[in-house]
Amino acid sequence: MAPRDLSRPRHPPSSAAAVLAESVDDAAFATTLAKGLVVLEAFKAGSTLLGNMELSTLTGIPRPTVARLTHTLAELGYLRYDAERAKYRVGARALRIAHPLLAGMQFRQMARPMMQELALSVRGTVSIGLLDATSMIYVETARSGDVGPHAPDIGMPIPVVMTAMGRAAAATLPPADADRLERVIAAEDGELWSAFRDKYRAGIAQCKSRGFATCWGEYMASIHAVAAPLFHAGESRQSFSINCGIPAFRLQPGQLEAEIGPRIAALADSIRAIVGQAELAPPRKARKITSGRA
Repeated sequence: MAPRDLSRPRHPPSSAAAVLAESVDDAAFATTLAKGLVVLEAFKAGSTLLGNMELSTLTGIPRPTVARLTHTLAELGYLRYDAERAKYRVGARALRIAHPLLAGMQFRQMARPMMQELALSVRGTVSIGLLDATSMIYVETARSGDVGPHAPDIGMPIPVVMTAMGRAAAATLPPADADRLERVIAAEDGELWSAFRDKYRAGIAQCKSRGFATCWGEYMASIHAVAAPLFHAGESRQSFSINCGIPAFRLQPGQLEAEIGPRIAALADSIRAIVGQAELAPPRKARKITSGRA
């Protein structure tokens, strides 16, 4: 089978395991490399220390193959072996992979003081996310003190379809990419798509009409959130959005839409000005970020 034309990308891969399953007939596909990445992706929050048998169960890769992969990854520094527990954890070298990507997003550092100001004002979190297949990946975050059970961190994934951040990022996509994303979400988890399709589409429409999307505890019941589109970088095909999450008990009735939503949209406007991106929606009246506490 001829190798896939990389100049015409298919839908973004949701995981290394998904691509591995789809590429069994691709003669140019490096299966061993893919299996090694599948093993690395098995390490997630809550699964930070894993043995070969656990990795085999999680990935579906035979244990002898897993053992060779973990040994190699440990020799390279991407895993670290805990001899006392006979298990592996992610090694420090894995951080090097993320650095070039984050370093290319210089607007994060310029945006952070404004994000921190808003986070302190509303006593919540303010984060920038990058669309990755059917997930949003946090690439910058600011928070006040106690923000409840969900404390965003760089590299943490959250689902697109259930979150204001995901809906806001989807609102930046070109129509063909937006349609493709819907098909991928539906194919990966039809039940989830059926449950959240209407709210997902309503959030995208809300971004276009009001400049932000709302999420009333759909991802995490105790946290309500708003998010605004940032921009879609055509050359890199990267889509960004920014959200503000607040513990539900701190919000007054109507405050999320009347106050927090316009403030996150205003912050998105300010960040776009820093980046030099054009408005993503029809011109709206200029907004000013006001101070105040939720």
